[in-house]
Amino acid sequence: MLPDTTPDIPPDPVPPVPPRTRPHMRPLGRGGLAVVLAGLSMLGPFSIDAYLPAFPNIQASLGASAIEVQQSLTAYMLSFAAMVLWHGALSDGFGRRNVILVSLVLFAIGTVGCAAAHSVHYLWFFRVLQGISAGAGVVVGRAIIRDLYHDAEAARLLSMVTMIFSIAPAVAPIMGGFIVKYTDWRAIFLTLFAFAVGLFIVCWRRLPETLPLHKRQPFNPRFLVHNYREILGSPLFHLKSGVVALNFAGLFVYITAAPITLPTQLHLGPDQFGWLFIPSVGGIFTGALVANRIAGKMTFSRQIGIGFCFLLAAAGCNVLYHLFMPPSIPWSMVPLFFYTFGMSVVAPAATLLALDLFPHIRGTVASCQSFETTLAGAIVAGVVAPALAGSVLWLATGQLVCTSAALLLWLAARGYRQRLALDTVKQQ
Repeated sequence: MLPDTTPDIPPDPVPPVPPRTRPHMRPLGRGGLAVVLAGLSMLGPFSIDAYLPAFPNIQASLGASAIEVQQSLTAYMLSFAAMVLWHGALSDGFGRRNVILVSLVLFAIGTVGCAAAHSVHYLWFFRVLQGISAGAGVVVGRAIIRDLYHDAEAARLLSMVTMIFSIAPAVAPIMGGFIVKYTDWRAIFLTLFAFAVGLFIVCWRRLPETLPLHKRQPFNPRFLVHNYREILGSPLFHLKSGVVALNFAGLFVYITAAPITLPTQLHLGPDQFGWLFIPSVGGIFTGALVANRIAGKMTFSRQIGIGFCFLLAAAGCNVLYHLFMPPSIPWSMVPLFFYTFGMSVVAPAATLLALDLFPHIRGTVASCQSFETTLAGAIVAGVVAPALAGSVLWLATGQLVCTSAALLLWLAARGYRQRLALDTVKQQ
């Protein structure tokens, strides 16, 4: 563990632990911390991917239309995006651990509500409650990593979290498909409830507080407005954050279109969604493993460049294949392995570069970064995926457009940063 090096503030050799838990707590080591933070991050993909195969069953059970069931996903994504903007600021003001514990309680309540919903409108309401709480683990987890580690060590831990977390998008749809095939769609949400309770127990007993009282920021409107204005008014932040958001959108267009595309275009049943998710998750895991190994051995810029080579090649080959060949298994899904591989190589470096723009309010920066990524996902789920779901070629084209736009943002960020450096030299 590296000491904090913030100027004018003495380093904290050990992250402080709240007095009420200090006598009983054994703080997590780096491997244990990675597992817990990955588990917290899994709440999001489990909340999305696990119930996708159950859409027809939910529609029949609640007497809803296909669009109404689809909008339960949009409601989740919009509430997730809105609240993720605040998780970091709350953790900057009240501590990382407290925000995580409260969010787990709210998520558990929302999950039980989804399982008990007797109409699609009740399902919407409890999906919103899930959405406003599920993002805390992703946002606050990034801040915890940056509280404790720097540069290459932070990149390694972030990629380790990604490797473990990548299990969720593979397991979730397969689990959901088998549950809905042999029991009932409500059991999917009851399984999520049990997972949230288990996480709460582990975090209560083992997760320490990594933000000391003297480093916390005041949680008042004037201070928050100043912080958000500083972050959201930075072109460099939007350029770097947009790289991660658009690459994710290129994957998410496939995920959210899956309930329509896989049955109609590829003729797959609800228990065969693994054809989409296993290659995707395999790429995420392998890319995160490579990012973990190369951390500290090359510059972030070079790492991001290598990742984009895979992203563009995979998306381009996918478009070319479907221009001349009909959709088929496994060839329609193989490019997703290489796409997500490149995405996982780019993401840790781009994430840390954005966080380091405002080191004194990393929690708030992580919130703004996650907000942009989630907002992109919500737009994809509500608008883009329904428009493209009728054709695998359209989905592949949408993915290529997303990652091409992400590359343009990265190149613009480099140019903007060089221009700022030249202006600074001229002023001196």
